[in-house]
Amino acid sequence: MTAEDRRAPTIVELRVRGDRAVLVDGRHAAGLAPEEFPLNDELAAALHEWARVATAIRATRRDDGSDTETVGVVSRRGHQLAGRVAAELRRPVRYVDPVTGSTVVVVPREPVRRVPRPDEGTRWFRRSPGEPTPWGPGLTVSVMIGAVVLVGMLALTTTIAEAVAGWAALLAASIVSGGMAPSLWLGRNVPTMRWVCFGAAGGLAISWLGVLIVVF
Repeated sequence: MTAEDRRAPTIVELRVRGDRAVLVDGRHAAGLAPEEFPLNDELAAALHEWARVATAIRATRRDDGSDTETVGVVSRRGHQLAGRVAAELRRPVRYVDPVTGSTVVVVPREPVRRVPRPDEGTRWFRRSPGEPTPWGPGLTVSVMIGAVVLVGMLALTTTIAEAVAGWAALLAASIVSGGMAPSLWLGRNVPTMRWVCFGAAGGLAISWLGVLIVVF
């Protein structure tokens, strides 16, 4: 036996004997009750309940296949319980289906790392994974885009207000703002493009102060 084999975790086998669930490992070939392993009481009780149902289904199984759906439910339940056993023992579990006789090895899942959520105040400005643009250049781009949008909006509304009327300038500003809003909202979390969206949104918001002054 190599050093790698000795380090490999021993596979535990989940079986049904009689109408009871048993777990078989390398040290106890005859199998032990789930209560003998570090499993919670609820899981141990669920294993025995599943074993009783599986034994009853196996005893009354029909050759015409009319109970295929019931057999499938029992098999899936056993596979689910094997996954829970593997997770609690941190060891692979070989699940032997008591009805069909099929065998499958269930590997414990790696724990999912929870990423701490940022504060609400910084949520809109956090960096996306893989954000290639540092804050310095990004803010510079935002200021430049904001200035362009601000000047453009004020020039548009001033021209329309002088040529037509104040209400027409207000209508034009509303149409421009409504047309830009969906794109700015969709691009707020896109790497690099977010800086353009932030600048445009800021310039648009500030320009409305000038629009109201021009119109009224």
